[in-house]
Amino acid sequence: MESEKMATEITPKGYVNFFEESHGLKSWIFTHDHKRIALLYFYGVVGFFLMGVVLGLLMKFEMITPGETIMKPQTYNSLFTLHGVIMVFLFIIPAVPAIFGNFFLPILIGADDVAFPKLNLLSWYLYVIGGIMALSTLILGDGPPDTGWTFYAPYSVKTGTNVIMAVMAAFVLGFSSILTGLNFIVTMHRMRAPGMDWMKMPLFPWALYATSWVQVLATPIIGITLLMVVAERVLGVGFFDPSIGGDPVLYQHLFWIYSHPAVYIMILPAMGLISEMIPVFVKKSIFGYKAIVYSSLAIAFVGYFVWGHHMFTSGMSGQARVVFSILTFLVAIPSGVKVFNWVATMFKGSIDLQTPLLYCMAFIFLFMIGGFTGLVVGALSADVHVHDTYFVVAHFHYVMFGGTGFAFIGALHYWYPKMFGRMYNKKVANIGFGVLFTGFNILYFPMFILGIQGMPRRYYDYLPEYSTWHKVSTMGSWVVAIGLIIIIANLVKAYRKGEPATGNVWGGITLEWETKSPPPLLNFDKPPTVTHGPYDYSILNK
Repeated sequence: MESEKMATEITPKGYVNFFEESHGLKSWIFTHDHKRIALLYFYGVVGFFLMGVVLGLLMKFEMITPGETIMKPQTYNSLFTLHGVIMVFLFIIPAVPAIFGNFFLPILIGADDVAFPKLNLLSWYLYVIGGIMALSTLILGDGPPDTGWTFYAPYSVKTGTNVIMAVMAAFVLGFSSILTGLNFIVTMHRMRAPGMDWMKMPLFPWALYATSWVQVLATPIIGITLLMVVAERVLGVGFFDPSIGGDPVLYQHLFWIYSHPAVYIMILPAMGLISEMIPVFVKKSIFGYKAIVYSSLAIAFVGYFVWGHHMFTSGMSGQARVVFSILTFLVAIPSGVKVFNWVATMFKGSIDLQTPLLYCMAFIFLFMIGGFTGLVVGALSADVHVHDTYFVVAHFHYVMFGGTGFAFIGALHYWYPKMFGRMYNKKVANIGFGVLFTGFNILYFPMFILGIQGMPRRYYDYLPEYSTWHKVSTMGSWVVAIGLIIIIANLVKAYRKGEPATGNVWGGITLEWETKSPPPLLNFDKPPTVTHGPYDYSILNK
């Protein structure tokens, strides 16, 4: 009876949400509604993520003992490459901007849609085409590429595997990323609600703004580089192969000029999610709003100039190594500003320890470990020892999965009631978080130890002295899988049988909480007018 009363309160008579506006497969794959496109991305991204998880589990199971366990070396190299391509290009880079950016950016700034709805749909088509091309390497040509997700030359121009299809998949996905970035930039410049000047815009849109410029300016570089790999394989042009006059170090420069800014395409939107969630669960204005805004822009700007720290052992000049090392330490400063502001926001706040806040706190803890170990890699003397070891693998996963991955799952729990109009079981969600957090650290922290001991990354086999920590790490992967199963099962059950959610389930004051759950087609019953800052909780006391 109480459930029926709640449903009546939440869904007024005559109200039609964006799910109910039209029906059938055609209404989805040809939609121009930013919310439906966001959900199309969501289903695709989660599907690819689960494929990447399965590949990772198989790789970790292979590493549980020295020697051959369940696969041959060539199979391991192919799984390693596909795992990287899927997780980087099909999950981490698009996940937050394409899903939460598409769904909530227009709502957060009071708009009805993004600036270019048709372009938005095209970007999803390109994402799907790129994903299909990447997976097609499993069955087409001479088998999946075995180069690693970085496609390092000259091996990538010499191997007999299907490298061309894989690099063209990344090329197509790059176009999808550029179109999304262009759309977001124009949307924020031209479609903010009346009264919302730049310094009244929520921090998640600010993070997307900084990210979008990186997407637009840096992505063409990797596109050109990948076309050069194809040209060298097909036409024999000597770009990177030293046997025909090429320079393999040139490939590394071109790849990392994009791929290090791409790290910020991955992490900046996640930082925006954390800045969005913490004030809601401590009922305080964000500490240092402008400092967070400027630090986002600073990370995006300085991030263009630090790519060389991936190449300290490649034969760069001593002066170049020093400059890149200093810049690497400088880019850590705006990241530290954000962490300080998040912690200061929670200080003396009225903390409501809900599931999304648990993920925010885990993000801060794991990102700090990833950040500090990044400084170890950025130090010239330390990098000589840990370069291309499991230490780098652990650092990368603490930043990407511990950072972006946890922020993504936390934001999914935060906005799930708004997106789907249903509430999940909070107790089960907390259990899922606990299992995932525990498994994550069991899986990846031993890799720091392995790296310091000298275990090289990307190796199919290893010496017996490394076996103990490999066993621990592999068991951690099983715990991670259990945590993900709990989380996914809980959210799927909520979608099918969950209690209807109120319009403002967490008591937030940004614009998405002023519309119904799920939102109507045009987001708001009447255009909103902004009269206060995005986190001004003092208005609740008036």
